Amino acid sequence: MVTLALDPRRSLFAKYCVVLFAAVALPLFASGGLEAWLGYRDRRDQLHALLGLEARDAAFRIEGFIDTIRTQLGWMVQLPWTPPAEERQRLDALRLLRQVPAVAQLTLVDGDGRERLQVSRVSLNRAGSGVDRSADPAVAGARMAQSRTAESRLAESTTARAWYGPVIDHRGSEPFMTVAVAGNRASVGVAVAEVNLKLIRDVVSGIRVGETGQAFVLDGPGRLIAHPDLSLVLRGADDPAARALAALRAVVRAAGGAATGVDAAGRGVIAAAATIPGLDWTVVVMQPAAEAFGPIVRALLRTGALILLGLLLAGALAYGLARRMTGPIRLLEHGTQRIGAGDFAHRIAIASADELGRLAARFNAMAGELALSQERQERIARLRRFLAPQVAELVDRCGDDGVLDGRRLEVAVIFGDLRGFTAFSAGSPPEVVIAVLGEYFAALGNAITAHGATLVTFTGDGLMALVNAPVPTPDPGPTAVRLALAMQEAVRPLADGWDAEGFRLGFGVGAAMGPATVGRIGYEGRSDYTAIGPAVNLAARLCAAAADAQILIDISLAEAVRGRCAVTALGTLPLKGLADEVPVFGIAREP
Repeated sequence: MVTLALDPRRSLFAKYCVVLFAAVALPLFASGGLEAWLGYRDRRDQLHALLGLEARDAAFRIEGFIDTIRTQLGWMVQLPWTPPAEERQRLDALRLLRQVPAVAQLTLVDGDGRERLQVSRVSLNRAGSGVDRSADPAVAGARMAQSRTAESRLAESTTARAWYGPVIDHRGSEPFMTVAVAGNRASVGVAVAEVNLKLIRDVVSGIRVGETGQAFVLDGPGRLIAHPDLSLVLRGADDPAARALAALRAVVRAAGGAATGVDAAGRGVIAAAATIPGLDWTVVVMQPAAEAFGPIVRALLRTGALILLGLLLAGALAYGLARRMTGPIRLLEHGTQRIGAGDFAHRIAIASADELGRLAARFNAMAGELALSQERQERIARLRRFLAPQVAELVDRCGDDGVLDGRRLEVAVIFGDLRGFTAFSAGSPPEVVIAVLGEYFAALGNAITAHGATLVTFTGDGLMALVNAPVPTPDPGPTAVRLALAMQEAVRPLADGWDAEGFRLGFGVGAAMGPATVGRIGYEGRSDYTAIGPAVNLAARLCAAAADAQILIDISLAEAVRGRCAVTALGTLPLKGLADEVPVFGIAREP
């Protein structure tokens, strides 16, 4: 049983705390409100500082978002493409898509500019297409950026290796951008990613300055990349609203980072801007002037009360959720460890009707099924200790052992034993005798199992097999003859090996078919499945009369297989225990 160490940094409690305490930015509004008491000028300066901080924070987060993607792409182009590494590259690409949800599609291009792999969230994955992408702007741009990096040898060379494409609207719903990163060497190729910029909109949408303050992001030419109102983003750079926001950015830049201007709706706003390094993007955070210079005292009291209530609620929610979530999960963890250790009787007690409760119910059902499966396997294993494999399987399928009760059936009986075994066993060490019998019975057992027959008993160097009982066989006569031939074929290589070792051993087979009484015989605690009747006695006598490599059958089997194999009439033979001579037939082995 494997016990996993608990990492506090990855616990649910820590995750909830991180999410809730991420709202600590709200006290910034409180500090701005307090400073509003110092007057209009101080309020404006403080508001400029607050907006600048929000803009820089948003720029930092957006830069981190892009930098994370660039770093992840950089790991994909560390080594050149080789056939043994293709599967690892594919797994790394799929892992990147799991770790970076913003990457919608990843394309890996080798050093020759040919596509080697493409994994996507919106289309089918593609491997080994060999499409020439050397002329793609992303591939060419990444290589040019890498070339400039190699020439400049700057400390920030890893940043220069990335190429950023223009922002486009993907299917008219979300802004996308292409990011391409080239490896340190030309031979390792280029990684090209289609990046969903929705996270940038989430960042700016999460910025709240006052009641109606907003933030937006513009690229170098003035295109609107992110705005709380998505419709403004989708209108393009020529829309009047986008031009008004670009003009506001120009005013803020001219003022040195914060200024008063006009937004897209024509309202006076106070705005601050921050540039995102490496992308030539600008984050602008603005607040309507009417709201900013409203009743500062009332706003301060109202904001303070809301922040206090929010912190109290956040603390209570974090504690309650952590307690509610970690308890059932620990029960699940403990239960899976018990079940994994083989304690299938253990049940996970979670009474809730949510996903955790349903998961616990599935675990309990799985444990019950595993217990039944284990019980069945143990039962078959116990049966196989005393019964043939087919008989054990039949008893298990039927659910009871009634199929083994006595009945009258038409069966084919096959006996086989070694010739010269008595002299061999008398003059050989016990371990040699046991080894010979082991390989001999293993070969015959495989042949009997392969033909669907039932191995009834071992008698020294001989064995007895039944066809058509208790497992029904559609054509018992031909099946019995095929089994007899297979037994001779299985023993023949062994006999050659024994002869090479100086053991004079042969193998004879006798078979007969007819009605017999089949069923269990024995006593409580120990029983065998066998057959009783004239056909059994006749097959045993035929086996005793068979010479080495010979198969003797009775007239019933001969009639059953006539025309299907070579049957030779050998006349009549007097057999021990039978009053009259019996017609005997031989089966010739295939050369």
